[in-house]
Amino acid sequence: MTDSLTNPYRPISPDEKFAFCCHPGVPCFTECCRELDLALTPYDVLRLKNGRKTHSGRFLEQYVIIEWDEQQLFPTCYLTMVDDGRASCVFVKEQGCSVYQDRPSSCRAYPVGRGAARKSDGSIEESFVLLREPHCQGFAEQQQQDVGSYFTDQELASYNRFNDALLALLQHEQIQQGFRPSREQLDQYILALYNLDMFRQEMADGRLSMQRPLTASELQGLAGDDEQLLLLGIQWLIQEFFSA
Repeated sequence: MTDSLTNPYRPISPDEKFAFCCHPGVPCFTECCRELDLALTPYDVLRLKNGRKTHSGRFLEQYVIIEWDEQQLFPTCYLTMVDDGRASCVFVKEQGCSVYQDRPSSCRAYPVGRGAARKSDGSIEESFVLLREPHCQGFAEQQQQDVGSYFTDQELASYNRFNDALLALLQHEQIQQGFRPSREQLDQYILALYNLDMFRQEMADGRLSMQRPLTASELQGLAGDDEQLLLLGIQWLIQEFFSA
């Protein structure tokens, strides 16, 4: 049996049942929203900035810390925390999450962690872990879950779909062969994935372009569909990074 105090993670199969539920009546409600480093995926930022009806550049300035770690291949975007002595999420209020409808994927999935790997045929191989932290009393609830039903309840399908689309870039074969991005390419990475409104403007003005005609869906992205624009951004980065 895994000791949850020394190793709170344990592998879990997709159909394994576990008891868990989080709601305002749980004594530890919002404790998981404090003292954490919350990494944001591009789709997380897309949802949050649109939910707040703000320009992506403004959202990054106000709510995101970009960590440029030389030990990491690409920069990591973290949600800003409040300096209240508990490093609380900037969006957590006494009554709970103020951006609940657009909360990040890691918040939705908690206490389940999902790993994804892109196989040679383009399919996605998933793995899961269950995280049991000492403070979390949601495991004392009687509601039975499995990964599939829990992810459906937390509306994770679209998050996982766009996070998985990013694997074509992050797990590209040239990275496995030793590719390392330049500083200019790291700036392109933030622009095309996290600053979508600026990326759209750069594409529309002709300062950035694809080496092929845009598809109908990609044109929809330029016209205002942020989800299609994110997919275009991924393809543009693959072109810029890996096309000789």
